[in-house]
Amino acid sequence: MQRRGYLTWTEEERQWQLIRRGRYVEFNLVVDRGTKFGLQTPSARIESILMTLPETARWEYMSEFGTKSGSREAQLVQVLMTPKKWV
Repeated sequence: MQRRGYLTWTEEERQWQLIRRGRYVEFNLVVDRGTKFGLQTPSARIESILMTLPETARWEYMSEFGTKSGSREAQLVQVLMTPKKWV
């Protein structure tokens, strides 16, 4: 907070953040085995599982975000679409 607390952001950057959060929620609910296991467990505390999700998120079908060449969003999309073998 001390290092970046003064930074401002644009409405476009906020929309990008919400879309990325939506992707995180999508991954957690559809792909993540731990979350799926927790949700399928009888008498599970669903509220506790869902508390790990962001409070606000956004979904857009066929979003144009991340397609503008040279943008920071496009750079992130490129990194995410090109997996690295770490081991």
